[in-house]
Amino acid sequence: MATGGLASGEELAAPAPEEERDWSEMTPVCLTEAFSRLALEDLWRGAMACCRSWRDAARSRPGLFAALDLEPGFAESTPGAEAAAWWTPAFQRRVDAMLRSAATLAAGELREVRVRHCSDDGLSFAAERSPSLSILSIRTSPAVTDRSMLIVGACCTMLTELDISNCYEVSYKSLEVIGQSCRNLRVLKRNIFNWIDPSEHVGIVPEDYLRECPQDGDREAITISKFMPKLKILELRFSKLTAVGLNSIPGGCKELEVLDLFGCANLTSRGIDQAAANLKNLETLVKPNIYIPRSSFHMGRYGHWQLYDERFQTNVFQI
Repeated sequence: MATGGLASGEELAAPAPEEERDWSEMTPVCLTEAFSRLALEDLWRGAMACCRSWRDAARSRPGLFAALDLEPGFAESTPGAEAAAWWTPAFQRRVDAMLRSAATLAAGELREVRVRHCSDDGLSFAAERSPSLSILSIRTSPAVTDRSMLIVGACCTMLTELDISNCYEVSYKSLEVIGQSCRNLRVLKRNIFNWIDPSEHVGIVPEDYLRECPQDGDREAITISKFMPKLKILELRFSKLTAVGLNSIPGGCKELEVLDLFGCANLTSRGIDQAAANLKNLETLVKPNIYIPRSSFHMGRYGHWQLYDERFQTNVFQI
């Protein structure tokens, strides 16, 4: 009897067996094309860890490792125990290992590095092998000092963007060398932690590190104005520079388009406006715009309100 609408005498054909494929035998050209579409984490943890042929295929194309961007992982993490662990020597060694691997695998083609909590050793290793490096962001790297930054200046003369925010062991000396060597630098970010109200960092950033924030904001600003004439973007959040340092910037950084002074409590609104008026290309100006707690200046009752009014010309805190 016919079943399922099949004509009499017909039999169900057995499904053809699926062809077994050995993905490890893909040609290097196909593999590298596929790898170029992977995110950094998938490339490192997935493809390169799969088998020897895949790892060799990835290593044969240094351009795959032209960028090392760990910033999304840091940005997506929630504050707490995980963030506090970033300040441990063990975590620093992990970041250094990735930095060394990226520089080695890129074989001179490393162009972008965005990491945190690296050390002098890891940064020096990468800088010496990355003459084409264009973007370097090592924000919040307490173990980076002038020693490695001088190597960066000597070896990475193609830099156009530099972020050394919260790197308290990096001084104006590094800024001078970078400015002299990297003549095409367009972006500089030299922000520091909020020293006015550090409560947001408590339990994450070591207290002794918060207390060591750079005090020579004026010297750094003067160095920037003298040696970085092509800057387009300058961030100095919570810098302790005064009117002396601020007034030097328009004279040297005439092409500046963005100036971020958020949290710079030693500046007045009037002084900022006067400096900005001398920056003809300025498009974005971020003023301090902060509340200054009494404890930061050890003033008497209502003293901090008076200070705020004097700096930002507002009567909002008058009694």
